[in-house]
Amino acid sequence: MTTHVAVQPQFADLVDLWGPVRQLGTGFEFCEGPVWHPQEQHLLFSDMPGDVRRRWDRSGVREVMRPANKCNGMTYDAELNLIVCEHATSSLIRERSDGRREVLASHFESVELNSPNDVVVKSDGSIYFSDPWYGRMPVFGVERPRQLGFQGVYRIPPGGGEPQLLVDRYLFDQPNGLCFCPTEDRLFVNDTVQHNIRVFPILADGRLGPDRIFASGIVSSSEPGVPDGMKCDAQGNLWVTGPGGVWVYTIKGELIGKLRVPELVGNLAWGGQDWRTLFLTSTHSLYAVETKVGPRIEPFMKAGGSPGGRGGGGGRAQEPMSGVIPAATVATSGVKKAAAGYGLDPSRCALIVQDMQNDVVMEGGAFAVSGSPEHCRQQNAIANAARLAQAARARGIPVIHVWFIVEPGAPGVTMNAPLFEGLADANALVRGTWGAAPVPGLEPQAGDHVVEKQRMSAWEGTRLETVLKALGRDIVIVAGAWTNMSIEHTARTGADKGYFMIVPEDACSTMNAEWHTASVNYALQNVAVVTDVEAVIDATRG
Repeated sequence: MTTHVAVQPQFADLVDLWGPVRQLGTGFEFCEGPVWHPQEQHLLFSDMPGDVRRRWDRSGVREVMRPANKCNGMTYDAELNLIVCEHATSSLIRERSDGRREVLASHFESVELNSPNDVVVKSDGSIYFSDPWYGRMPVFGVERPRQLGFQGVYRIPPGGGEPQLLVDRYLFDQPNGLCFCPTEDRLFVNDTVQHNIRVFPILADGRLGPDRIFASGIVSSSEPGVPDGMKCDAQGNLWVTGPGGVWVYTIKGELIGKLRVPELVGNLAWGGQDWRTLFLTSTHSLYAVETKVGPRIEPFMKAGGSPGGRGGGGGRAQEPMSGVIPAATVATSGVKKAAAGYGLDPSRCALIVQDMQNDVVMEGGAFAVSGSPEHCRQQNAIANAARLAQAARARGIPVIHVWFIVEPGAPGVTMNAPLFEGLADANALVRGTWGAAPVPGLEPQAGDHVVEKQRMSAWEGTRLETVLKALGRDIVIVAGAWTNMSIEHTARTGADKGYFMIVPEDACSTMNAEWHTASVNYALQNVAVVTDVEAVIDATRG
C-alpha cells in the first residue's frame, strides 16, 4: 500500500506515492500560517493557542515571538515584509524588516473586523484576505462578541487604503484559505463550515466576478480534517487541507489524490532551496514531504530566485496549461496582457528589435504621414525597447536588430503588395541613407546581431533562424514596428516554426492605437504571449 492515495493516475506526477512525511518538530498546540523566506532559507509558522511564532531551519525549531497576538496566516510582500493575520487584534499587519509595524486593515465601514485568517498578495501589490470569526473564539483567539455580523473576503488596493468587501455578506459561513491560480485571473476561497471551495474571476479593477462551486464535499465522518489552508502549484493544481491530510484537485476541479499525514493538517506552504519541499502545519507537529512540482510563483518568491529546479519547468518558458485560459490584465488602453508571474530562462531567450529605423517611426521619415511617429511616441516604444535591450544584454540574452534594407531603386523587391509599392515610391529604407539607419537609442551594441530583410516577416529570406539555432535560442521576444504588420507576421511565422513568441506590446507601435490594440488583442493572442517590458524584465531575472 502506498503512503499517499492516487485517486487518478496523474497524481503520481506530482508526488512520490511512497514518499515519506517527515516530522520536523512536535509538541505544539495548533500550528498554522507557514511561509518560507526565500533569502534566509527558513520557515515561519504560528501556534495560535500557544500565542507564539516559531521558525524552522536546518538547525531545528525555535521561538521568534511570544506573545504573537494569536497570529494565523502569514505571507510576504514583494519586498519581503511580513504580512500577518492577527486574531487577538482583529487586524492585518505588515511587519517591516526594520521592525516597524503597520496596520493594513482593522475595520470595515468603521466596524472592527472579525479576525483576519489567511492572506495572499497579488503581483500588482494588492492584498486579499479572509475574515472568519475564529479569532473571537476561545483557544484560537480571544473570546469576545462579534461586531460585523458577517464573514467576508476583502481586498486592499495597491499602495494601501480601506479594505474593499469583495463578496456578498452572507455567501460564506467561515471563509478561510485562499489562493490565486498561476495566471492570477481567478481567486479560490474555501469555506470550512460548508466544506467547499469557490472560485471567482478577478475583474480588471481587482474586484471579483460571480462565483461558482469549484469543489464540494471535503468532509469525512471517519477522518479528521476540513478545508483550511490552501495553495496552488505551478501547474494550476489546488492543494487544500482535508480529511486525512491534503486533497489535491486539478484546475478543472477533479480530485486526483490525497496526501496522507499522521495528524490533522491546518495549512501548507512550499519552500526549500528548490521550492519542492511542501511544509505541513498540523495540530501538534510540523511535517514536510518532497513533491515533484513547485508552487505558483508568488511575488515574494522572486526575491530569492524564481521557483525552478527539478520537475517545475524552471529551465524553460512556462507553457500554457491544459484546460487553462491564460490570464489577461486589461490596460487603460484596452490592451490585454498576460498576467505577471511567469518565468523565462534567459539562456533560451533572444530579443528581436525590428524595423526601428528612421523612415519607419521618426518625424521626417518616409512614412511619417502615416501617423507612425506619433503612435511611437504615445507608446514610448523607442525608450521601452532600449530599456528591454539593455536588460537583455545584462542577462546574456542576445539582441538581434532586424532592418528592412533595400538598394537604390529597390531592385529585387517584388511589387506584389501596396506596402512594397509604397516603399519604392517613397524611396525609403535605402542602404546608407538616414532613413535606413536605426533610431537614436537603438543602435547596435558590441555583441548584437544585425539581420537584413526585404519582406514584412523577419524570417522570410533572412538568416534569422540560422542565428537563433547557432545561439541555441527558442524563446523569441519581439519588439519594434509595425505591430499589425512586421511584428504580427514575425510572431505568426515564429509560432509556426515552433518558437515560443513573446510580444511586449509597449515596446511596439504602428500607425495608430486602434490598429495596435486590434492586433495585440486578436491575432497576436493566438500566437504569442502578449505582455509588457517590465514583466519581461522581471521574468528573465533568473
